[in-house]
Amino acid sequence: MVEIDREALPYRPCVGVVLTNGQGQIFAGQRLDFVSDAWQMPQGGIDTGEPPETAALRELSEETGLIASAVTIIRQTHDWVTYELPDALIPKLWGGRYRGQTQLWYLLRLVGDEALINIQTQIPEFSRWQWMGPNALLASIVPFKRAVYAKVLDDFAPELAAQTAAPLS
Repeated sequence: MVEIDREALPYRPCVGVVLTNGQGQIFAGQRLDFVSDAWQMPQGGIDTGEPPETAALRELSEETGLIASAVTIIRQTHDWVTYELPDALIPKLWGGRYRGQTQLWYLLRLVGDEALINIQTQIPEFSRWQWMGPNALLASIVPFKRAVYAKVLDDFAPELAAQTAAPLS
């Protein structure tokens, strides 16, 4: 067994997307690469020199098929959110180069038709998707990401509550 020096590894810079339907529900995708019931929101790495907002829209497109004109960016999290990978996953993900991820999250609202969502993308990540409320989403996330998701949803809570209180007509 190879010993991993977690402290010597950096965090992978990433973005995440909280995509809402304008009624307080959030897009969640069932991961293809997990045997267990593992849901998550669109997220992924930031390419070298890529602005985070551009990365968020790219990841959204790569994972849901949605183009930028189908969404409105409401805002980003107030700060970067970091999480640690479990020790067993470090050598399996990203060539063992990272100890976890540091993420800037974006709250987006779908303004196009829901039928535009197509998870059968060039490199699919999800087997299925659904809209979930914040509590259901937190209950469905893999445990090591739960604290990050809770922090992100707490950051966006005022906007999510406003969507629930005043749905689009």
